[in-house]
Amino acid sequence: MDDPAPAPVLLHLADDAATRRLGEDMVLMLRQGDVVALSGDLGAGKSTLARAMIRAHADDADLDVPSPTYTLVQTYDTAPPIAHFDLYRLSDAAELDELGFDEAAEAGIVLCEWPERAPAVVTAASLRVELSIDGDGRRAEIFGTPQALARLRRTLAIRAFLDAENLPVTHRRRFFGDASPRRYESVLRGGHPALLMDAPRQTQGLPVQDGLPYARIAHIAEDVSPFVAVAKALRAEGFAAPEIYAADLDQGFVLIEHLGGGTVLDAEGRPIPERYEAAALMLAELHAKRWDPALPVEGDTFHTVPDFDRRAMAIEVGLLLDWYFPRMRGAPATAEERAEYTSVWADLFDTLREAETSLVLRDLHSPNIVWRGERAGLDRIGLVDFQDAMIGPAAYDLASLAQDARVDVAPELEMRLVAAYAAARRAQGSFDAYAFERDYAIMAAQRASKILGIFVRLDERDGKPQYLRHIPRLKGYLARTLDHPALAALQSLYSRWGLLGDDAPKRR
Repeated sequence: MDDPAPAPVLLHLADDAATRRLGEDMVLMLRQGDVVALSGDLGAGKSTLARAMIRAHADDADLDVPSPTYTLVQTYDTAPPIAHFDLYRLSDAAELDELGFDEAAEAGIVLCEWPERAPAVVTAASLRVELSIDGDGRRAEIFGTPQALARLRRTLAIRAFLDAENLPVTHRRRFFGDASPRRYESVLRGGHPALLMDAPRQTQGLPVQDGLPYARIAHIAEDVSPFVAVAKALRAEGFAAPEIYAADLDQGFVLIEHLGGGTVLDAEGRPIPERYEAAALMLAELHAKRWDPALPVEGDTFHTVPDFDRRAMAIEVGLLLDWYFPRMRGAPATAEERAEYTSVWADLFDTLREAETSLVLRDLHSPNIVWRGERAGLDRIGLVDFQDAMIGPAAYDLASLAQDARVDVAPELEMRLVAAYAAARRAQGSFDAYAFERDYAIMAAQRASKILGIFVRLDERDGKPQYLRHIPRLKGYLARTLDHPALAALQSLYSRWGLLGDDAPKRR
């Protein structure tokens, strides 16, 4: 027996402004491949809704959006591209192919007025919006696939969350995406820029070890509480984390300060040494402080920052064997190879027992650093994306910065960053530079090994091949890190297996 169709979304739109706001809300949840069929009598608001969606998607309130009544289709070079069809004058449904409907739907987003003229459009629609006059306003009845309706309900829930703020929140726009399930929007809060984080609670997946899923072992944040707690703790100590304006912990919505648009990279995407060094000095300040792992979230709710323990480190480096190794070698690792790999890393984790520990932000690299050059001191380095913070070897964060996975950090700059950090730590008091250099090498190798596995997994499992381009850089970082005497056994193993050869893994 077929599952029942999901219930439609019913909305009353009081006026044109409400119709335009619905368009702004809807387009934020649309993805490449989505088709939105817009039905209703003349004057029901189809064009008003379509224009609002196109202008919001293009982030251009003054964009000329002519009706495609006579041309039948109008396309816009946005990301993803959007095509606006009006089939009112379509003489034959077969003409849909000549208009490039299938190609437009495959390449981007399609909005289609009068879809009834071509039944294939109704069949392909992710969402069907039926508009009708309702008193002085309009009624919108929205049908769709379960997945598209779920996305629609979430964007409407975000709107309700924003409407509850004490200042008006307007101008919702796409901001950026990353490799995680989180998404962001830029908004205006009281006329000033802010960001909306949309991070639904994550399902933990199937057990992989000791009855626990990977995310639980690796201490990956399940909801937004860790982000809120760490942000508040960092701000309390003078670090430039975003202010939390509002949060709905259950739904996973957080409205935060927009720290700015400056980066630590130049116009060609290369590291600006002085800015990277400022970030390294910020880390020296952060790691010199004592951090209570019990951090308040709101009210009586606390988040306990987890330990970056050896089990978490081990399951992370296991990603290299699970994903990168078979891509490079053409076959999965044998039981004997896994045992040898585990043994080598176990010895390295034993070495880390004496490592200095601190709050570790985990992903301090160029995409997550906001340069605020007009500020001074710690306030110049805006921090984002720290919800997976742990208490662990302090050297990890410096390795994340000085071996930036997304941009080339030359050996000379890496040495400069490590030296600046060490000098700052010595000036603060007791600091064992020799031990830190050893810990830095181990954590740099641990991080690079993990990310090699993650980038192949992003390609094979998640359909994101763009991350493969970073693999040669990671291999270069690993090659120079493995020269440290503490990593002699790991260097021998990687060399024997040919994991750092010249050829980058190709997409399958």
